[in-house]
Amino acid sequence: MDTESEPYVRLATLRQLHQVMADMNTARSLADTLQTVADGVVDGLGYELACVNLVRPDGDLVVAALAGDSAAEALITGRVGSRLSWERRLAMGEAWGDLRFIPHTEGWILDEDDVPQWFTEGPEPRFEDEWHPADRLFAPLYAPGASGGELLGVISVDRPRNGRRPGPWGREALQMYAFQAAIAISNARLRANMQRALVRLEREQQALRASEESFRQAFEYAPSGMAIAEMGGDQHGRILRANDALCRLLGRPASMMRRYSFSDLVHPEDIGTLLRTSAEGGRAELRLARRDGTYMWVSLRNSVVADAADGPRFLLTHVEDIEERKRRELQLAHRASHDSLTGLPNSAELRARLGARLCGRPQALPPTDIDSLDAAYGGPLGGLGLGYGPDGPAAATADAGTGAGTGGFAGGHDHVHTVAPEGEADDGTKGLAVLFCDLDGFKSINDRFGHHTGDAVLIEVARRLTNGVRDGDTVARLGGDEFVVLADGLGRADAQDLAVRLRNAIIPPIRVDGRAVRVGASFGIGWAHCGMSADEVLKSADQRMYIEKRSRAKQHRRAG
Repeated sequence: MDTESEPYVRLATLRQLHQVMADMNTARSLADTLQTVADGVVDGLGYELACVNLVRPDGDLVVAALAGDSAAEALITGRVGSRLSWERRLAMGEAWGDLRFIPHTEGWILDEDDVPQWFTEGPEPRFEDEWHPADRLFAPLYAPGASGGELLGVISVDRPRNGRRPGPWGREALQMYAFQAAIAISNARLRANMQRALVRLEREQQALRASEESFRQAFEYAPSGMAIAEMGGDQHGRILRANDALCRLLGRPASMMRRYSFSDLVHPEDIGTLLRTSAEGGRAELRLARRDGTYMWVSLRNSVVADAADGPRFLLTHVEDIEERKRRELQLAHRASHDSLTGLPNSAELRARLGARLCGRPQALPPTDIDSLDAAYGGPLGGLGLGYGPDGPAAATADAGTGAGTGGFAGGHDHVHTVAPEGEADDGTKGLAVLFCDLDGFKSINDRFGHHTGDAVLIEVARRLTNGVRDGDTVARLGGDEFVVLADGLGRADAQDLAVRLRNAIIPPIRVDGRAVRVGASFGIGWAHCGMSADEVLKSADQRMYIEKRSRAKQHRRAG
């Protein structure tokens, strides 16, 4: 209701609004401007709470500033409401000019949308224009210009201090304030964009004006190794400058580093990797030599530094110590390929090593065997894909001493065929013997004394088997109490002698926790040769082991 003093109150309010608008237009940043807009509603328009929702580049609105209630500010600042929900709000309710008022009688419809809001409760209004806590009043912020300009955001207000819905003067004041706020926000955005453009321009100019001193500082004090090396010509790769971190990494002073190129320091096996990296630029993992002669794993990354006029000039090389990571990778690879209990190669590794020695085709045969195989297979050998072409067996011959093929069957010229002794007599042929070992009496030890004792027995058997073979032979644990030995270059008698030695090594008592236990072993000897798969070789040895186990059991029964 109007009173005689109201014009003076309005004049004081206008003065306060004038100060608020001045503050809006002098804020230093967009964030400051948004907060000033929210503060101005509370300080200058008589509302206890105000919120500024700003349109993001994707169209949704984020709560960018809130004034009047620290708890509500902590609750919803930074939260996002969808553009669809906001457009729905601005399309419903009562239109007070550009303002939108949604009374509490309709506001319940909005409780389920995704617009961030605070919730308050209160009694029903006692008179017609009393403000209810669930009333909603929104002031859209449109970009300056023609009517219906771009939506910049929305001001939400709540709880007028006089407890009443704003009248015509209050509505007009809020609408004018929203208009000025939109101008201030647009100007703040323009200033922010200009500042970002100026910053980018300044950074580009600084990059163009970067001095040798600034580069030297970054280069010399980098925490990881760096070097500058020549690119192209006779001196390609020669180190021109090395920083302190690289010198410490390799244990060489800077004066010494300038005597070398990276090819002088790299491990011989990694020279090809280095040359590819130097030529193309990029990253590689290789080994570099320390001053003490040891090698360390590093990650080497080359950047080609080019001159616009003269083309590539030199390489900027970044060197990072990856010794610890490589060590962990080797440990993981070892765990994947080795038995966790005994440390022996596991089943997968055994098959990989065995398969690496075999190809899919059988070894070449001497010409004298052609007729017998023709008869056995009921047709000419050419139809079997054994390497005998229209010119006869000359395409795939065998070494007279070993029977190993000289190429033509393996799909590669370097493959030497794996052969096996023929018949039961020792004919002098040396081959890859596969000894399949199964422990006798192990289950009873496990059942009687427990898995701890059983594990200790397996570990000791693995040790004895490893000590009983030559360097280069493979002892693997296939699983449970089954072990396999791969021994190359053995004749039939050699393999049988090896099985006897290993059996005798296993038989002596094994002491576990002060208790002596004993296991036996049955060995089956199979022979690997090309044309067999790894599984076929292991199955053959396994079958021979069971034949031996049954044979020994019969002997024990006869002896008993």
